[in-house]
Amino acid sequence: MSDLIGTRSRNPRRGTHTTVADHMPKAHRAHMQWTPGKLLNWAISIGPATRDVVHYQLTHKPHPEMGYRTCLGLLSLARKYGNDRFEAACRRALSINSPTRKSVLSILQAGLDQLPDSNASGATDPLAPTHANVRGPKYYH
Repeated sequence: MSDLIGTRSRNPRRGTHTTVADHMPKAHRAHMQWTPGKLLNWAISIGPATRDVVHYQLTHKPHPEMGYRTCLGLLSLARKYGNDRFEAACRRALSINSPTRKSVLSILQAGLDQLPDSNASGATDPLAPTHANVRGPKYYH
């Protein structure tokens, strides 16, 4: 009687490994179903800002696979808050040069995605202080 649980073939290339999907935990197998193309298609279906945030995650890591977990976290935020709010939060995250999941989450939690976009309308930032010491952009011309 053998206590053999499973076998796998040896990779002929030295220093590399093989992965058998059946031997992986269910959650890990779910991650394997996502590819950069599938993640970008999902992002495009929401909007251009979401696409740009997801693209940033996939291209600013040493390997695209490292961005998958972040992108799946973004996907869960879109499901929780809805596509319109999520797209607005991504737009705001891009406008402050912080296209990270943490920034998008912070924007959604604070409701900043529901405020008018100051960059689009030319309006001043509603959170900026207004007092005599603030010179404004005209001062520097």
